Amino acid sequence: MKLTILFGGASFEHEISVVSAITVKEKLSSFDLSFIFCDGDHKFYLIEANKMKATTFSKQLHKKMPELTLTNGGFLQKTFLNSTLHTNTVLNLIHGSDGEDGTIASLLDFYKIKFIGPRKEACTFSYDKRYTKYLCDAIGVKSVAYELLSREREVNLSLSMPVIVKPASLGSSIGVSVVKEKSKLDYALDTAFEFDSNVIVEPFIEGVKEYNLAGYMADGKIYFSIVEEPQKEEFLDFEKKYMDFSRSEQVRHAEIGEELSNKLKSNFEKIYRGMFEGALIRCDFFVIDGEVLLNEINPIPGSMANYLFEDFPASIKALSNSLSYAKKANVHYNYIHSISQAKGK
Repeated sequence: MKLTILFGGASFEHEISVVSAITVKEKLSSFDLSFIFCDGDHKFYLIEANKMKATTFSKQLHKKMPELTLTNGGFLQKTFLNSTLHTNTVLNLIHGSDGEDGTIASLLDFYKIKFIGPRKEACTFSYDKRYTKYLCDAIGVKSVAYELLSREREVNLSLSMPVIVKPASLGSSIGVSVVKEKSKLDYALDTAFEFDSNVIVEPFIEGVKEYNLAGYMADGKIYFSIVEEPQKEEFLDFEKKYMDFSRSEQVRHAEIGEELSNKLKSNFEKIYRGMFEGALIRCDFFVIDGEVLLNEINPIPGSMANYLFEDFPASIKALSNSLSYAKKANVHYNYIHSISQAKGK
C-alpha cells in the first residue's frame, strides 16, 4: 500500500512530530512509504527514506532535498526538465499547530488530497481545550471540572488547591504545571501564558485512575484499540510524553472489567461519531468512583498510538480504504446568465 507521511510543521511540537514520523516509518515498513517534511517556514520537502533520521532535520540537511508545492490532487515536484505529482494518500502526522489546529486539514481538503487525520471541524473541537469542554457538554460526555483564565483578565480562581494549569491550545504537556500552593499559582500561570493567551485550570486529583483508548472508523464501524493504563508519576510531563512518542512495542491490556471497558468505548464512540471520521484518535479518560470523565482528545496521537493496536498496519490500511472526499459543489453561472439575458446583455 502506498502512503505519504506528512510531518514537521511550525509548532512547539515540531520535534515530537519528527520522532513520531520516524517511529511510524518503522511500524509501517511493509508499506510503500514516502515522506514529506513541512519546515518552520512552511516549505515542503520530499525526504529520502534512508534520510529519515532526527539529525537530517536538526542539521537542516532537508534543505538539500527536492522542494514541493501543493497543487490540485497532490504535491508537485518540479525539475528543470519535467515535473512529478505525488498523489498518495497522506497521513497527517503534524502535531500541535498546523497539524491539529485545522490548517493542514483545510489545505488538503482545498487541494482535494485524500488524507488520514482529523478534518477542520474536528480540529476545532480537539485542539483548543475550551472547545473540547463545550463539545462534551453538547454530546453528553462528562469531563473534568475546570475554570478558564485569560491573560487579559484579572485572575480570580475559585478552585481549591491542588490544581493543574494547562495552556488551552497545546499538547504534549508543554506549559503544564501542577500547583499545590496558592503562592506558586502566578508562576504557573506565567509559564502557561507564554504559550497561550487562554489557560484551563482543573482540580489535580491525586492518584486518579487514567485510561487511554484509541480507535478509528472503517466502513461505518468503529474499531477500538486495547485499553491502556499509562504508568506515570504525578502527571505525564513533556519528557515522559516525548519518550512515549517513540514507543513502538505494544503495551499490555489494562486490568479492568468488561463494564468499565464498555463505558470507555461508549464515551469514545460519542466523541468520535459525526466529528472524527477519517482520523485515528486517542482519548484519555479519568475514572473516579466508577464514573468516566474525558481528560483529553488526541486528534493526532504520538506515533499514531501504534502501541495500542494488535495489528497497526492493518488498521491504517482499513482506515485508508474507507476515506472519502468531501462533496464537491457544482459551480455554474445560471443566475448571472439569467440576469444578463433579462438586461439584454
